[in-house]
Amino acid sequence: MRFSHALPLLAALCLPATACAAPSASSAPTASAAGRPAPGYPVTIANCGHSYTFDRAPSRTVLMSGGAVGQVSALIALGVEGRIVANAQSYGASDVPGRAEAIERLPKVKINKGSYDISRESMLSLRPDFVIGTTGFDFDAQNGYATRQELLGIGANTWLPDSTCGGPGTIKGTQTIDDSYEMLRELGRVYGVSGRAEELIARSRERIEQIAAKVKDGPRPKVMYVIPGMEMGAAEFSSIGANGMWNDIFAKAGGVNAFAGVTDAVFANLSKEQVARTDVDAVVLINWRNPDPDGEARKLFAQFPHWRAARDNRYVVLSDSAYLGPDNAIAVERIAKMLHPEKF
Repeated sequence: MRFSHALPLLAALCLPATACAAPSASSAPTASAAGRPAPGYPVTIANCGHSYTFDRAPSRTVLMSGGAVGQVSALIALGVEGRIVANAQSYGASDVPGRAEAIERLPKVKINKGSYDISRESMLSLRPDFVIGTTGFDFDAQNGYATRQELLGIGANTWLPDSTCGGPGTIKGTQTIDDSYEMLRELGRVYGVSGRAEELIARSRERIEQIAAKVKDGPRPKVMYVIPGMEMGAAEFSSIGANGMWNDIFAKAGGVNAFAGVTDAVFANLSKEQVARTDVDAVVLINWRNPDPDGEARKLFAQFPHWRAARDNRYVVLSDSAYLGPDNAIAVERIAKMLHPEKF
């Protein structure tokens, strides 16, 4: 499976670099409907160098980035999925029972052949009042998409994770679980459900703290994060996670990324020989529309039988909980149980 759109599903692409690329705004633009603000509004948020003001909760939300799912999962977790008029985010699998089916039931939008996301024409025809993307790529006119300024002009505010405002090659820092909490908190404010957002955050923090306490004094196995079939570069192994949110997840679960130091990029682009020289105690295999993820683990271990992971058949299959989204506690728990079964 080839997916060359720099994998927006992880909201993390290429090198950690500068701050968000969008220009600063001296005033706060608003895309809200005319009239008196709804109770609890206006709400103003800062995003990618702009301030956006909402006079009421969005009622016509469009979600971009077909390879992403963290944002649509956040809206479902917040209970505001009824405000979605078009969703391009789909992962085909979920670590949360019923989540994939809930996403499948949402209104869909046609993606033109040869494109990765919603075209400018399709977007404008949807008449959104709020558009959620994954990276600055989603609002780049050169890619055939409506810009943030164009959308503002038709009454639609926009939102991106602040770490990925600039699109491919302009990641700001390295995402952590706190980025997931910040997304929940900010979207909770926009939709007027801050109480629900804080409940989700508190529940996740409590569970992760409990797990981290159980494994804090144990050994730190070396973990490989890999997305089989996803091509991120020219090398044979180009979808090995190096510097992303998964490093924070591994730390909380009592492990360490085996490939964290091999590159400054988010994904390591390595030859088979380079991979073979790395000690791997366990594998986190990410399932993206893969009909046989367990078969992928068997193929990987057959190539590197000297790994402890291969000798012990030590791996776990995850999908949407191991990156930006509302369900990182699931990833932490399942990885911790794989690495430290004696603690549970």
